[in-house]
Amino acid sequence: MAQCVQSVQEFIQDSFVPLVAALCSEEAERLTRRNNLSFAELVRPFCRLTSEAHMRDPNNQLHIIKNLKIAVNNIITHPPQPGAIRKLLHDVVSVSQPAEGLVANVITAGDYDLNISDRSVKASVPWYSNWKETLMELNTSTFYSATTPWFESYRECFLQSMPASDHEFLNHYVACMLVVSSSEPDPVEQFLKLSQEQHRIQHSNEYSYPKWFIPNTLKYYVLLHDVSTGEEQRADSIYEEMKQRYGTQGCYLLKINSRVSNRGADEQIPDPWSQYLQKNTIQNQDSYEDYTVSNKNTDHLISDGTDTEIKDGLSNNFKTHPLQLDHPSGTLDSTDYMKASTSLQDSKKSNSGTPHGACLTLTDHDRIRQFIQEFTFRGLLPHIEKTIRQLNDQLISRKGLSRSLISATKKWFSGSKVPEKSINELKNTSGLLYLPEAPELQIRKMADLCFLVQHYELAYSCYHTAKKDFLNDQAMLYAAGALEMAAVSAFLQPGAPRPYPAHYMETAIQTYRDICKNMVLAERCVLLSAEILKSQSKYSEAAALLIRLTSEDSDLRSALLLEQAAHCFINMKSPMVRKFAFHMILAGHRFSKAGQKKHALRCYCQAMQVYKGKGWSLAEDHINFTIGRQSFTLRQLDNAVSAFRHILINDSKQPPAQQGAFLREYLYVYKNATQLSPDGPLPQLPLPYINSSATRVFFGHDRRPAEGEKQAATHVSLDQEYDSESSQQWKELEEQIVSVINKGTIPSNFQPTQFCLNRYSDNSKFPLAVIEEPITVEVSFRNPLKVPLLLTDLSLLWKFQPKDFSAKHDGEAKEQGTCDEDMVGTEAIAEFLINSEETKVARLKLFPHQTGELHILGVVYNLGSVQGAVSLDGIDPSIGLQTGKFVSNGLSVRGRQDLEIQGPRLNNTKEEKTSIKYGPDRRLDPIITEEMPLLEVFFINFPTGLLCGEIRKAYVEFVNVSKCPLTALKVVSKHPEFFTFGGNTAALTPLSPSASENCSAYKTVVTDPTSVRAALLSSASSADFGVGTGGSPEVIQVPLPDAVLLPGASVQLPMWLRGPDEEGVHEINFLFYYESIKKHSKMCHRVLRHTAVICTSRSLHVRATVCRSNALGDEEGRGDNMLLFVDVENINTSETGVKEFHIVQVSSNSKHWKLQKSVNISGDKDTKLASRERAKLCFKAVRCKNSEENYTFADIVFGNEQIISSASPCADFFFQSLSSEFKRTHVQSHAHASQRAVKQSFDETVRLIQKCSEVDLNIVVLWKAYVVEDSKQLILEGQHHVALNTVGKEAFSFPQKQELPETVLLKFFRPENTPVPARPTPEQLSNLIKTSLHYPESFNHSFHQKSLCLVPVTLLLSNCSQAVVDVMIDLRHKPTSSEALEIHGSFTWLGQTQYKLQLKGQEVYSLQLKACFVHTGVYNLGTPRVFAKLVDQVTLFETSQQNSMPALIIINNI
Repeated sequence: MAQCVQSVQEFIQDSFVPLVAALCSEEAERLTRRNNLSFAELVRPFCRLTSEAHMRDPNNQLHIIKNLKIAVNNIITHPPQPGAIRKLLHDVVSVSQPAEGLVANVITAGDYDLNISDRSVKASVPWYSNWKETLMELNTSTFYSATTPWFESYRECFLQSMPASDHEFLNHYVACMLVVSSSEPDPVEQFLKLSQEQHRIQHSNEYSYPKWFIPNTLKYYVLLHDVSTGEEQRADSIYEEMKQRYGTQGCYLLKINSRVSNRGADEQIPDPWSQYLQKNTIQNQDSYEDYTVSNKNTDHLISDGTDTEIKDGLSNNFKTHPLQLDHPSGTLDSTDYMKASTSLQDSKKSNSGTPHGACLTLTDHDRIRQFIQEFTFRGLLPHIEKTIRQLNDQLISRKGLSRSLISATKKWFSGSKVPEKSINELKNTSGLLYLPEAPELQIRKMADLCFLVQHYELAYSCYHTAKKDFLNDQAMLYAAGALEMAAVSAFLQPGAPRPYPAHYMETAIQTYRDICKNMVLAERCVLLSAEILKSQSKYSEAAALLIRLTSEDSDLRSALLLEQAAHCFINMKSPMVRKFAFHMILAGHRFSKAGQKKHALRCYCQAMQVYKGKGWSLAEDHINFTIGRQSFTLRQLDNAVSAFRHILINDSKQPPAQQGAFLREYLYVYKNATQLSPDGPLPQLPLPYINSSATRVFFGHDRRPAEGEKQAATHVSLDQEYDSESSQQWKELEEQIVSVINKGTIPSNFQPTQFCLNRYSDNSKFPLAVIEEPITVEVSFRNPLKVPLLLTDLSLLWKFQPKDFSAKHDGEAKEQGTCDEDMVGTEAIAEFLINSEETKVARLKLFPHQTGELHILGVVYNLGSVQGAVSLDGIDPSIGLQTGKFVSNGLSVRGRQDLEIQGPRLNNTKEEKTSIKYGPDRRLDPIITEEMPLLEVFFINFPTGLLCGEIRKAYVEFVNVSKCPLTALKVVSKHPEFFTFGGNTAALTPLSPSASENCSAYKTVVTDPTSVRAALLSSASSADFGVGTGGSPEVIQVPLPDAVLLPGASVQLPMWLRGPDEEGVHEINFLFYYESIKKHSKMCHRVLRHTAVICTSRSLHVRATVCRSNALGDEEGRGDNMLLFVDVENINTSETGVKEFHIVQVSSNSKHWKLQKSVNISGDKDTKLASRERAKLCFKAVRCKNSEENYTFADIVFGNEQIISSASPCADFFFQSLSSEFKRTHVQSHAHASQRAVKQSFDETVRLIQKCSEVDLNIVVLWKAYVVEDSKQLILEGQHHVALNTVGKEAFSFPQKQELPETVLLKFFRPENTPVPARPTPEQLSNLIKTSLHYPESFNHSFHQKSLCLVPVTLLLSNCSQAVVDVMIDLRHKPTSSEALEIHGSFTWLGQTQYKLQLKGQEVYSLQLKACFVHTGVYNLGTPRVFAKLVDQVTLFETSQQNSMPALIIINNI
């Protein structure tokens, strides 16, 4: 139960006070009315005694009375109607609300901090801030108790309006004041008339109301004197006469109205009457007849089935759950149990706004206080004391008992007790009536008198005695009254000699309710007992008692008792918070039925504190819905909107129909709320959810679709998924081209172009957008409900600040409005339907028309629901809503939602790592820059599939769709070997494919068929093809005519493509770079992206090996020539439709070597390769004579048409493959650069020796493939490149994949700081000096004539290096193996056995030798050992002849 302002003892004492009637003459009433008060109202604030009173009990013991209060009421001879009483109680509760602006009343209960009586509870989350902290600031105690002043007001009013019944005397009048004015002509006569009137009211049968305590009622004569107008002397004389007639104890002269109304108007006199009168001066526009509350639309909760048993045929009013509303509220009990307060009628005449006591001074206040004191001490208490003695004496004489009841009490209790019968064993004799003189009633009368003057011990004894008598007579109404008061007396006895007999109260309550059917008396019992139990901390018993009395006959009473029961649960030692919340809900429901909307709202709000955030979504929905409804009824529209908002935004588990109802209710309330302030800011809408971080912003026009053979550049669109790897590649490409443009450095203000910003992109800088180009914002909406949502007139909300970046003049920031379309155009979506539980994106556009700073704030739209959106018979309502106009139910509200994007978590510095800080996310704050050119690129006849190495010609169209010219058009790609725009000079570029046979992509010349396949020579500079100019090979200049593309102009350029050497799917990125002619401060350049996807299939595989020819001399006498072996294999699979490959030409390109002729033995003119066939070709290569600036191209043609390999596109792709090959080998060699610094001189030697075995020869194999496709034969052409670097080492047309071993042991080693330089390999040494023996293959000699055969042999020595070499020839070398002797025999060299020579670079030296043979046979002449060293080196290297063929000679005998 809630905390009360009074203590329990004070509350009970003030509930039962001696009643005094007041009977006034008309003149006396007129005097008091000058103060806007009746006489009873005039004295009411002064009716509590300020000092102790004394009286003696029947045993002549002195009894002290403390803090006594009396009640003075005007006599009303007819009881008020029950409806008026109900209206009075309703108004008392309605007017008493929690005070505004007070400190929040907080209870800490377990884990909960509950705000109890705060009226300003908002239906928003979070409901409250951290109440524990608030609590510590308020008080150090563990909890506050809540006060409920509306309950106390109700209780006080209820007890005051209790009926005066016959079975008890507590509400009977003990005395009567007769009040006459001193200004009347004959006051004594008037007193006589009033006395007769009182006697007639009490003793005649025509008045049954009010009731009087004893027949001989104390009459107290009061002469009222108006000081301001009356004659004081006359008043005194009348008073003297009165004293003689009625005695000094029975009359009083009361002087009032000392204040003159026109004087001292500014003097402030306290008004003690307002607090007593306001309860009775409630002004309400509704009459009590209209007070009943309709419950047709009230929510129906399920009964919990707690039915009380029916015993012995007694009726039971508590059969149904308090919230079950199948039956209308019951009417009040037929017993006329309510007595209106005596001032009810007066209250209708008075007005709360009227000042009271305007004619009274503070002296008059003291006089009234003194009057009440005198009346009580001299009149009332002596009268009560005398009455108690008389009653005591009567009882003793009638009962024949001992001298006093007090002494008899011990005998009654010491004897054997008669066991009390249970209530169900007693007959229903509530109709039994005693005569007024019956001794049982006299005991009860004496007990009530003792109780009224606080003599609780004597009162308890009398009640106990009366209880026994009534029970013996089975007078149950009387017995229940005696039990009730006995229990209260026992509790109030000073010193608590006996425990509180709670079972007395329970029996009394059950009797009143079940037998007597008197709910008013039962309610009084419950109010008293619950307060007593609460004071003893028996909250559980008090709660049970309060709940037991809730019933259908009074919603207001049930609501108040349920609320007090809830407070009992919260005040327990272990607070039962959920029971508190549940009973607050029940109380709120009953308050709502009783028409107490504010109290209902307060109860639901308090309960919500417990239910929120616990996952009980259905309970939360019910509470929020009720809060919304009640708030709307009370016109608290903000609270109503907020409550309905929570039903919608929480993950609701309601069925679709219920959610639809919630949504419609929300829209209706919201519409009402917005109509109150139509000019206010747009409110925030809760639906649909917006995933702000998923917002994407796209700058630029939408991509054009492909038109026939024209394919637009893929660029960037919102339909593409974000790929961080791809994004990084584009960024690197842009950095690369910017670096090239800026001569190797990237400017500090460089900002990579980002067309689409999302949660993964770098949004730390303000993005740049171009004027007149659209900005598309993709917003992700999610509908959490099971019903569709319809958004209409959906558009972006923005703020714009114009800025002229060239003039440095800033404008004022403009919010979005109707007149701002000239600054930023806004595109609106007319209708946007989001189906149930669907996530859907909307793309909204802005069109900036001025330069400046744009800030996209959020979205604005009308939120509505779709008519008939609830599914019926299991049919999904979203079916059929996809197309056409949606049927709205006409209810929609306009609002906004902000796009608030949180930036990335910062994690760089120590401070950022230890705290939670977020960086900026500026994707919604673009800067609108000046006009820039805009390029569109189209690809014509661009293939999707190629053979590896296939050459195809396509066209690229460049279109400038902006209003300003563009220049410096370049393209950058990671795969420059994939495409070419042709050479720098027009002569090298073929005009069109139709200029040659078979529409070849090459530049061709028809050749005469010759028997010998000799090379056709041409030359070209690498600079003509953009290679070797110092720039990056990946950056390619697009050859625009005049280097400028004017606005609206378009240019078509040829583009040759070559299929990548590796089969599979290739993604090739092109980044087109261009600039404006005018330089801008914000945006320096623009880029356009294109990703080409090419699928390549296998074609040919080429291997090539070069080795030195044994023949040192060639036709021209040069000593340097090589043999080139080319192995071509058709590795194409037949699925691609390729019938066969023709090798049409083999070309060489080198600065030092050229192909001379083909040495193929086969006589076939053309080389055809079917599937899996292989061809071997052999060519002779010789050194070039030309300078090292240009490359020499040598073409060996196998067909009728020579492809000029030094022109585009053959040379383009050759040079590009050369640069990529160089780049790959350069990266590998760069890794060893640090090692080359060690022992430099030794390494130079090694390098010179290694250089001898190096060869710089590149082979291009050109081919045609015959393809059958759709029964038509096509001819494809292509080329493969092989780069030969080392003599004897096999090279391939594309790098071989190295197969990794399956398992490798881990090896741990420490790298050496000084690696040992590698020695030249034997292969490299053998290539330093090349040797060749010239001799006759067979020699005839007549050994008979001459025994020694001398054969001249020429040893040719060729220096393969560029340096001067010292050579030593040793002829003493003998074969060591016996096998060699047996096979080849032995011979001797004649002459010098050792020669020392010096050969210049590339020199060929001829040395004449003689060999001596002694008999015939086959001999190997390759025995000379040749040593060589560089001139400035010490170490000799032996050249090895193992790779040479054996030099065999046959000696014949003639």
